[in-house]
Amino acid sequence: MTDIEVVIGLEIHAQISTKTKMFCRCDNDSFDKSPNINTCPVCTGFPGMLPVLNDEALQKGIFAALALNCQIKEFSKFDRKNYFYPDSPKGFQISQFDEPISEKGWIDIKTSGGNKKINITRLHLEDDAGKLTHVKGGTLVDFNRAGTPLMEIVSEPDMRSSEEASLYAKEVQKILRYIGSSEADMEKGMMRFDASVSIREKGSKGLNARSEIKNLNSFRSLENAIDFEIDRQKALWEQGEVQTQDLTVGWNDDKQEIYIMRTKEGSDDYRYFPEPDIPPVITSKKQIEEMKKKLPELPAQKAQRFKEQYGLNDEDVRILVADVSLANYFEEVIKGCGDVKLAISFVLTVLMKHLREELISVGEQKVTSEMMGILLKMIKDGKVSNNAAKGDVFEEMYKTGDDPAKIVKKKGLEQISDSSEIEEVCKKVVKANPSIVEDIKNGKDKAVGALIGQVMKEMKGKANPSIVDEMVRKML
Repeated sequence: MTDIEVVIGLEIHAQISTKTKMFCRCDNDSFDKSPNINTCPVCTGFPGMLPVLNDEALQKGIFAALALNCQIKEFSKFDRKNYFYPDSPKGFQISQFDEPISEKGWIDIKTSGGNKKINITRLHLEDDAGKLTHVKGGTLVDFNRAGTPLMEIVSEPDMRSSEEASLYAKEVQKILRYIGSSEADMEKGMMRFDASVSIREKGSKGLNARSEIKNLNSFRSLENAIDFEIDRQKALWEQGEVQTQDLTVGWNDDKQEIYIMRTKEGSDDYRYFPEPDIPPVITSKKQIEEMKKKLPELPAQKAQRFKEQYGLNDEDVRILVADVSLANYFEEVIKGCGDVKLAISFVLTVLMKHLREELISVGEQKVTSEMMGILLKMIKDGKVSNNAAKGDVFEEMYKTGDDPAKIVKKKGLEQISDSSEIEEVCKKVVKANPSIVEDIKNGKDKAVGALIGQVMKEMKGKANPSIVDEMVRKML
């Protein structure tokens, strides 16, 4: 049987983080709002209304393009993409066709087989349509999202599996969040994917007819839909049938299956022409260079620095860098306590346990990085034991947001580091356990733990364990 190769390309639509919509002054935050309250004559397509380009959306779009290694074009323009859907009040979408704001970018992804470069055809700007809700007896239209500023990131067909497509989409999401161009929150409809899938004989360079899976709104849906479509096309191939035309298909998440919507539209179907009401966008080389200088540290750069600067392993780096807020929190904790190992232990184990259980972000809980730094510094300075800090102290901090020093004092958890006080108890325990001492002298070194345990018990767990260990061994 002929070897088959899968060919996948992605279009990622991400809502740009602005206060107002793309071409009018309506509020850009429509999540959980009553239908049709964030609307005006411009975004609902009333005759004679003139769109005005949102400069912040333009700047954040260019910023995103730079972060994706795209070339920014000095001349770009907007076009009308004509289609007649009930949720498109103007009867067209304002998008960019032949002169987008950027093109020819790329990012690297880390796959199970190693690093892979995914090329990006273009990042262009456009506005969104509204939302249809199908109910018994008809369809309801909500225009709150009409005019929402979007960036569309179009990849080259460089991916060969659902794993690669998902990794690429996650990396783009991470980058957009790092630079603040988009929150890319899929639960709020701020990011969605169109995946184009085709198959061909391995070694072939041509592209066969493809299926474009529309409006996928989660990474799991993206992976499952691509896998289903690959299996569907492979089954046809094995039966000697070939998909001869491009198709637009949908994904039914409940039934976990593809359904055919229509044949795929081409650029001719949309009858593009320049948007007459919006002047071309001119971006000088100087402006582009100035924006490049403002780019923050990107996820891949941060990951590399964390490995080199802090000596972290790949898994710890992956978890930290996935969320820029968590990565920043971690570094602030290190500044507060000066101990990488303690910071890793508390942030990625103690704190993350709570965040995962409650499905919240680091910014939604009460333990600030400053408070965490103070607690860990108290451990380093011998003012509280590691166990007490991880247990009673942290739990109280997480619950109430109280200062760690205040909690330690209130609960009487101050660790005793006074060597003279510890020495007296150590002498008493060693003297009271001649048989254990004899065992140690006969080579049973593990028996030291029994003596240390008794000292800790005598001092109600408040003695500094390292001082106790040192003191007992010195006496022996």
